[in-house]
Amino acid sequence: MFTRAARLFAFTALLGVAHAAPPEDPYLRHVERLTPPSPHPARAEGYGFYAELHQRIAAVLQEHPGRVSAERYGLSVEGRRLWAVRVRDPGVETRHRLLVIAQLHALEWLGSEVAVALIEALGPRPASGVELIIVPVANPDGRANVEADLIAGDDRTYRRGNANQVDLNRDFAVNRDADTIWARLPYTRQYYQTSPDALSQPETQALDALAQAHRIDVSVSLHAFGGYIYVPWAGDRARHPDYAALMALGEVMAEGQARPYRVMQLCRWIFFFRALGTELDHMSARLGASSFLIELGRSGVRPLAPDTWRDPFRWYNPEDPSPHVEDGLGAVLALARHLAYAPAPQRDDDASPVGLSRATTAR
Repeated sequence: MFTRAARLFAFTALLGVAHAAPPEDPYLRHVERLTPPSPHPARAEGYGFYAELHQRIAAVLQEHPGRVSAERYGLSVEGRRLWAVRVRDPGVETRHRLLVIAQLHALEWLGSEVAVALIEALGPRPASGVELIIVPVANPDGRANVEADLIAGDDRTYRRGNANQVDLNRDFAVNRDADTIWARLPYTRQYYQTSPDALSQPETQALDALAQAHRIDVSVSLHAFGGYIYVPWAGDRARHPDYAALMALGEVMAEGQARPYRVMQLCRWIFFFRALGTELDHMSARLGASSFLIELGRSGVRPLAPDTWRDPFRWYNPEDPSPHVEDGLGAVLALARHLAYAPAPQRDDDASPVGLSRATTAR
């Protein structure tokens, strides 16, 4: 004879009303509450919204729980969770830690697509001895505003910063001052702007703390657009002490691309240009990391399509992201696989890595 409880369970299961327990993992609980837009805005066809990106990540985490995990490393200005995804082979000693940062700028969605594709590619088979710490959306408040614009059909609003309208790409602590006449001239001084103070925003503070906590020795920041792989310095025309080694690593990434990008020092992109207070210089000088900034793909503006001229989303996000995601993914995969055969970096007394990009003190 069945007990009363057993009969009740069998009855409810038969009716299909038995509910699965909520996931115990905080990240999976977070993703479970996310809802993608319906219908998907046509202008964002080919690009995932925040909920869709994290649903793809959650699927990899659930399939490879020993290799893929997520951690909350902070909160944004508006209280949104900042997530980092760790990918590694737990059976192999970690020799290198590679930080990948995507979407510091609100409108640059290609980086997030590359970050998620990277998690999907390495989840089943991580690079041996290399732990990746991947931040798929570093500016969730800015992204949320762009998503709201897309849903509302707003194709004129330009967004770059976080909820405080601070450009996070100019909020880091290294090379914040420019001693050059170009910083004072009307038409070029716009290229010399920084935030009011170094690490003034919770998003950049959290990234700095994340990089230090994991003792990273390599960093890649994903932006759009241009088709370049940049090495430090961004805010100083002087050559980095490890310029040759950094350029060689940049070429490793370019060789992993179907359409190889140009490798060069960011500050020398054009003669009057300086990018002050960037994560590129910060990760190198403050953490001793081999640091890179990749400008993904090409603009989505088409000369014979006037509607693309005035649409900020299309400026940074081409209609078909797939070839640009492929090139970004190829670059970072090539770097990770190269690191799998590279010796572990030595560390100095303050635990900063000393290797391919031995950085000077803050400049």
